[in-house]
Amino acid sequence: MGEELKKPVRGTAEWAVATVDCGLGCPHGCRYCYARAKQVDRLRLVSAADWPTFRIDAGAVQRRYPLYPGQVMFPAHHDIVPENLAACRTVLINLLAVGNRVLVVSKPHRHCIEALCRELQRFRRQILFRFTITARDDGILSFWEPQAPGYAERRASLALAFNQGFATSVSVEPMLDSDDVVAMVHDLLPVVSHSIWIGRMNRIGERVLCDSTEMAREIERIERQQDDARIWEIYRQLRDLPAIRWKESIKTVVGLAPAAEPGLDL
Repeated sequence: MGEELKKPVRGTAEWAVATVDCGLGCPHGCRYCYARAKQVDRLRLVSAADWPTFRIDAGAVQRRYPLYPGQVMFPAHHDIVPENLAACRTVLINLLAVGNRVLVVSKPHRHCIEALCRELQRFRRQILFRFTITARDDGILSFWEPQAPGYAERRASLALAFNQGFATSVSVEPMLDSDDVVAMVHDLLPVVSHSIWIGRMNRIGERVLCDSTEMAREIERIERQQDDARIWEIYRQLRDLPAIRWKESIKTVVGLAPAAEPGLDL
């Protein structure tokens, strides 16, 4: 028989062989949220009205996790926020105690990162923090990610983890201000030890509710700022930096090969 066709590696699979969550919902209210589109609109696991209130999955918190054959992403469909910090800490310890390498992804609250760095210090060689930092302009952040921390708090959280000896990285997906992304990358590089991932806003028509003239203007701006010509310009300016990684949405534009298998984080 011929070689089986492999499923394309995209999304979280570019980073991890498995994903783990500890509940449903997220209070950050990001207007482009892929997790909300999946769990509310497609799977109907929770209502749109209930999505902003995080509900802990006690089974996920108490579960005994296996040793996965590669990097595990936690969380994948929510952020780490004060309301779920204790549950997230428990799941992380359960994952790390059996030897897993864990990619911790969130829009960071400094208080939460301080607590995790303090309580997970003994596991620091198994942890890679990846903080979602999509723009420096707090006006843009407050529109697209209305309840998430501002740029200063996110960068301070990144610096805190870096200075505590943890491996650090950044996800700039989606780029919310591509006109500033090159300057932002250079502002973040001093506190990044691993990588900075850059990606487009995906499936805007499916995931973003265009319910106002302001939203229509913002969608038009995002689409203009991430057209192929602009992607090529960003690529040419950043491609020689060793820390830069490109998400699949950009690789397809500039002709880079997709990841060969899940979890390579390359």
